[in-house]
Amino acid sequence: MQHYTYLLINFFTIIICFVFSFHHKIKFSRFFGAFIKSAALVAFAFIIWDIWFTARGVWWFNHDYIIGLTILGLPFEEILFFFCIPFACIFTYFCLNKFFNFNWQYKKEKYFAVAVIVLSLGLGIYQHAKIYTMVTFLTTGVTVFILYFMLNARIIGKASVIYMLLMPGFLLVNGILTGTGLESPIVNYNPDNFMGFRILTIPLEDVVYGYELILWNIYFFELIGRTKGSLS
Repeated sequence: MQHYTYLLINFFTIIICFVFSFHHKIKFSRFFGAFIKSAALVAFAFIIWDIWFTARGVWWFNHDYIIGLTILGLPFEEILFFFCIPFACIFTYFCLNKFFNFNWQYKKEKYFAVAVIVLSLGLGIYQHAKIYTMVTFLTTGVTVFILYFMLNARIIGKASVIYMLLMPGFLLVNGILTGTGLESPIVNYNPDNFMGFRILTIPLEDVVYGYELILWNIYFFELIGRTKGSLS
C-alpha cells in the first residue's frame, strides 16, 4: 500500500472537486475540455523543467512511495501532479470567481505586479548560485511581467488572493510530499540547490513554483474557456 502514497495524494487532491464539478449550481464540468487543453499546455513546460532538474539531481523521488512507472525519468504520479493540482486550483478559482468579486482596482494590481516582479527578479539574481531558487524566482518574475504588461491579463490580483486562500490545502499536499507525517520525504531536494528556508517541510521555492504554475493555468483556462462562452 505504501507504494500508492503519491498516487493517493493526487486522487484525494482531485476527487472532491471532480464530484462537485457536476453540481447544478457550479457546472464546471462544461469546461473540462478547456481545463485539459490549458493544463496540458502548462504541464508541457513544467514537465520539461521537472525532467531537467531531476536529471541534474536538484530533486529526486523516493521509490518506496511510487508505483514504479516512469516517463522520461519522472514517476507517473509526478506527471499526474501537473493536472491534479491545477484542477483543484482552477475549480476553486472558477467557483470563487463565479460567486464573489475578486477583481482588483487597476492601480493596486499594477503596484502589486511590479512588487512581485522586482522582488522575484531581485531574489533570483541574488541567489544565482542556487539553481532551484534562481530559476524559480526569475521565471516567476518574468511570468508576472509577461502576463500583466505584455498579455494584459488582469488576473494577477485575484489569482494571488485565491492562491493564498488555497494555501492550507497546498501546505497539506506539498507537506506530505516533502515528508510531513512520513518516515521520509517522497520528494527530496539537494541542499546545495535551494535556499534552505522551509515552511514546515516545504521549501519556500515550492510555494513560488506553485504560484507560477497556477498563474499560467488560470491564464490559459480563461483564454480557452472564453472561446466556449461565459465562464460564469
